[in-house]
Amino acid sequence: MASADSTAGPAAEPGLDGRKLFTFLCMVFGMFMAILDIQIVSASLPEIQAGLGASRDDVAWVQTAYLIAEVIMIPLSGYLSRMLSTRWMFAMSAAGFTLMSLMCATATTINEMIVWRALQGFIGGGMIPTVFASAYIIFPREKFSIVSPMIGLVATLAPTIGPTLGGYLTEFGSWHWLFLINVVPGILVTIAAVTLIDFDEPDWSLFDHFDWVGFAAMAIFLGSLEFVLEEGQKDDWFQSEEIVLFTALTLGGAAVFFWRAFTAREPVVDLRAFSDKNFTMGCIFSFTMGIGLYGLTYLYPIYLSSVRGYNSLQIGETMFVTGAAMFLTAPVAGRLMSLLDPRVMMGIGFGGFALGTWMVTGLTHDWDFWELFVPQILRGCSLMICMVPINNIALGMLPPSMIKNASGLFNLTRNLGGAVGLAIIGTLLTNRQDFHYARLGESLNWSRPIVNETLEMMTRAYSELGDAASLAGLKALSNMTTREAFVMAFADVFFLLTFLFVALLAALFLVDKPKPGGGGGGGH
Repeated sequence: MASADSTAGPAAEPGLDGRKLFTFLCMVFGMFMAILDIQIVSASLPEIQAGLGASRDDVAWVQTAYLIAEVIMIPLSGYLSRMLSTRWMFAMSAAGFTLMSLMCATATTINEMIVWRALQGFIGGGMIPTVFASAYIIFPREKFSIVSPMIGLVATLAPTIGPTLGGYLTEFGSWHWLFLINVVPGILVTIAAVTLIDFDEPDWSLFDHFDWVGFAAMAIFLGSLEFVLEEGQKDDWFQSEEIVLFTALTLGGAAVFFWRAFTAREPVVDLRAFSDKNFTMGCIFSFTMGIGLYGLTYLYPIYLSSVRGYNSLQIGETMFVTGAAMFLTAPVAGRLMSLLDPRVMMGIGFGGFALGTWMVTGLTHDWDFWELFVPQILRGCSLMICMVPINNIALGMLPPSMIKNASGLFNLTRNLGGAVGLAIIGTLLTNRQDFHYARLGESLNWSRPIVNETLEMMTRAYSELGDAASLAGLKALSNMTTREAFVMAFADVFFLLTFLFVALLAALFLVDKPKPGGGGGGGH
């Protein structure tokens, strides 16, 4: 057990070890590439669709295949890291990710691309929780205020700037560069992993006890769940036989997975970390942050492209504000870690996020870069101020023996939060747009003079069409109604997100105050 003064003097030196810090930065860069690739293709799917001659439904699988495969690997990585050691787990993940990136760039058909993307997500997904776990194993607790902002920044910045970077690469190069950009850095990260990582030793006995049934059940459970969440809204949920089938597979896989998790000698995912209240609360916060992080990365581009008519490059430039705010807030968040109770930091972050989404509830069709400027700054700053203490609350208090498995579970919650959030947001947008369209349609009553005046004005605008002018005017009025209903649906979604983050403020009272100088290295 650490003494009261162990946080001073020589104990600080391991955190300043240049070799460890450089090794960790190389690992963080590998994680950055893996998280970036979740979103980097999102703004450039039309270009990939055209390049591979794919249908719109097929090209969506370039994104979905990556997400499904990654969500299976993330919880598995804890077991593999203990079995193979951090060095070989991370090196194999980085090398495989790099090779699959190259294969994606050379794909000539949509089927090839989907296979390589799935393998890229599965193999590369191992880097993300391995970095989180390493941060809390190799550095002493008094250095968390330096290390936590690094991984917090990467975990939130990478998906935020993904569409921006993807837009630039596609605009000034071609879609192939979305994947080729990973190759050289990937090779360097792999070499660094093999030559520099020496944090632990492999435990090959774990291979003899690998729970293949539990692994298969987890893959079916998480893969099917991700599929349902990704595809459900497009297929009108349970009106689709395919969605009903995969929902049944989700429930069946979950039942077998949880049975094996509590009965197998060495379960593929150890769920004991959930017995720690702060870890459980950290996972709930991480899940909700996933909704906010991925939800807004999805909402802003849809509004800017559908309502404002922006191209991928203009969308990227508009959303860069959030990325810049995150980057500038990272050192501030690190400093606040040593000054404030992490619960206070999370309260500031949740409050700032709620304020940012509340401001957008006044959205109209003519909102542009400057109207979205302050909400995006609030979003970027708040994400950083939240993520750093959330990481520490969840992982910083656990004994080292639990951290590898716990890191996989913690990162899984953020990805699942994003998937659940996108499914709910997509469904809400559709339903609320239909609702507002119906209400607006009721107000377009021909007995109202203003309706007739507007229609006459629009008909005159299309007068060069002759007899078709009145029909064109009517169509323009219908399009205007559709647009306004769409914008009102966006405002409703932002209102719901505001409510969600205000609710998180109340949940902070369930978090125990971390013990100064405790955790990290103590206990079993």
